[in-house]
Amino acid sequence: MNTLSEITDFLAPKRMAIAGASRNPKKFGGTVFAELRKRGFELYPVHPEAKELDGVPCFASVKELPAGLDRLYIVTPKQETEGVVRDAATYGIKYLWIQQMSDTPEALAVAREHGMSVISGKCMMMFAGPVSGIHGFHRWMMKLFGKFPK
Repeated sequence: MNTLSEITDFLAPKRMAIAGASRNPKKFGGTVFAELRKRGFELYPVHPEAKELDGVPCFASVKELPAGLDRLYIVTPKQETEGVVRDAATYGIKYLWIQQMSDTPEALAVAREHGMSVISGKCMMMFAGPVSGIHGFHRWMMKLFGKFPK
């Protein structure tokens, strides 16, 4: 279980790569990309085919990201996550957030094997403020039932 301090530390720089960003705004990868940008995040989308998303240049793989990034948010389909984590280890990513439903035991094992700090099993939209709408309601419910990270 991740602590609130770990989550806050991950989000603090507001600068990260995002693997699984989608060209389709109705898919979660498209929605979260747009929402994080609205919330002031500087994002570096990883997409194997797109050259840009909403005017932001894309990178075909994690290994092609510009130097200096240390955080990666993964919202890929489960079958792709382990490969993305392996690429992140090669690149030198230190902090991973693997979106709930994207994580696998194998991907988590690879991340830990490479000494990465990992947040998993959590929806970033419940923590990357300002939190509102359905995510705000889910956040409130987690607090109500004692499931919110401490």
